[in-house]
This record gives sequence, structure tokens and C-alpha cells, in this order.
Amino acid sequence: MRSRGWYLTEDVDDFLARAGGFLRARPAEHVMQLTWAERVRTRGRGAFGRADVFGVLEEDGEVRGTFYHLPPRALGLSPLTPEQADSLAARLADLGHTPAAVGADHDSATAFAEAWQRHTGVTPKLRDVRVRLYRLGILTPPDPHPEGRARVLGKRDLGQAVFWCGEFAKAVGEDVTIDAETWPSTRYADKRYTLWETPDGTPVSIAGMNPLIGGQIQVDIVYTPVHLRGHGYAAAVSAEVSRAAPAAGAQEVVLFADRSNPTSNALYQRLGYRPLSDWSGYDFAPAG
Repeated sequence: MRSRGWYLTEDVDDFLARAGGFLRARPAEHVMQLTWAERVRTRGRGAFGRADVFGVLEEDGEVRGTFYHLPPRALGLSPLTPEQADSLAARLADLGHTPAAVGADHDSATAFAEAWQRHTGVTPKLRDVRVRLYRLGILTPPDPHPEGRARVLGKRDLGQAVFWCGEFAKAVGEDVTIDAETWPSTRYADKRYTLWETPDGTPVSIAGMNPLIGGQIQVDIVYTPVHLRGHGYAAAVSAEVSRAAPAAGAQEVVLFADRSNPTSNALYQRLGYRPLSDWSGYDFAPAG
């Protein structure tokens, strides 16, 4: 299906055949496109959404933009100009798509939200949680270093991973049930996790990293319980996974941080991460 240059497909392999080179050429700004396409490719169509759809904007034989939509999850965009966002909104509206939300770099998300309102009358609402994308420069381990050690979780540590990811999900307000039964269907199941433990073996902080995709690894998640913060545990475990990512073959290492949390943003910058772009999300509610 083609209109205004947008090609839509439900086949993730078709999507990657058309847009893979474009996405991998700038993996950091396309981190979510690459990550979710790989998850669908690995786990199968419908694993995360009711009706997967991917799109590629082709102009003069070149790929200029992409999107993915895995309902009920938000529509995800690559960086788009206002004109490109408008053409996508028109295309999706013509086909009767009804995304509940959109997420992308702030300018692209805003351009699409405004275009969606023009074409559908649906009112966009900016989400309270906004994040910043960082890319690792030169890793600077924390100094002083907290006492303890890092431990990579393996298959025998499933219970530990489920518990910590459940605590993280609750802390960030994510509407998901994480237990041994639901674990394989969650976005948490494909990560490698590292715990920071005190000298007596007590786990105090966790960090995860996604698989290597397009020469890049995303650090996701980092979590320390509230009562254990302020001891340098998050810095230590973040440094460990940031060091492990290049050793696993990553040419680039990225992560997202909540822009409203000055502590975590300062921590990542001390470790050597540099801001790339700010990301936002808009929820869509019917007009009136």
C-alpha cells in the first residue's frame, strides 16, 4: 500500500529489508525502531500487539523515515519533519488507524500530534514523563567506588530478575504484571541483567542491557530501591554494564533517563554519557 510515499507492511522482515540500512546508519536515533523490530522478528508477529504494522517513507528511491505500531502500545516514529509527520497522519487516518499515543524525539512527536489533531479532531495530551537519550563517550568509572561486586544474572537467577524488574516497573508506573508466568511475554525477558551486591552478598541495585542490535546496545533498566540510594550502587552497576556492552561487540552504547530526575541525569553524565535528544509522548483523547 502506497500513498504520499509511505509504504505499510505487517511483515517485519519486509520492513527491515526496506529500512534496515537506513536505521543502522544512525542506530542511536533509531534505537526504538531497531529494538522493537528485532523483538517482533525474534518472538513473532502479535507477540507485543494486536495488529503489528510498520511503515517506510520512500522518496526518490531513498528511505526518509519509518514508524512502527504494535497496538495497544504507542506509535513509534523515527525523526520526521513536520511535512513528513503530516503525510503519515493523513495516511493512517485514511486507513482508519487509531493509535492511542505517539512517542519519539520531541519535535517529531509534537509534529505528529498536531497533524493527528488536524486530520482527526483528536486532542493530544503531552505526557508528564519525558526522557533524554544519551550516548556513551569515554566511560569514567565512579570514584570512590562502593564496596561490593557485580554479578551477572543467569538462567538460574530468574526469580531475582523477575523481582527486580517488577520493582522497577512499579516505580516507573508501568502497567504490566511481571511474574514467572508472564515473564516470557514482557519486554524484560530479552535483557541481560547485572546486580550490584554488598560484600555480604545482599543485592542492592540492578542494571540491564538489551541485546546487540545494529552494532548498538541500550542500557535498560537501572534501579535501586529508595532506601538504598545515595551509596553509589547505581553508579557502580551502571558502569559495569556500560563496560560490558563494548566487550559484547557494541560500537555505541545508549540509554534513556527521566528528564525530571536530576540525580540520574548527573550520574550518567559523570560516567561519560552525553545527551543526544529529548523524547516525548502524547496520548490521544477524542475531541470534546
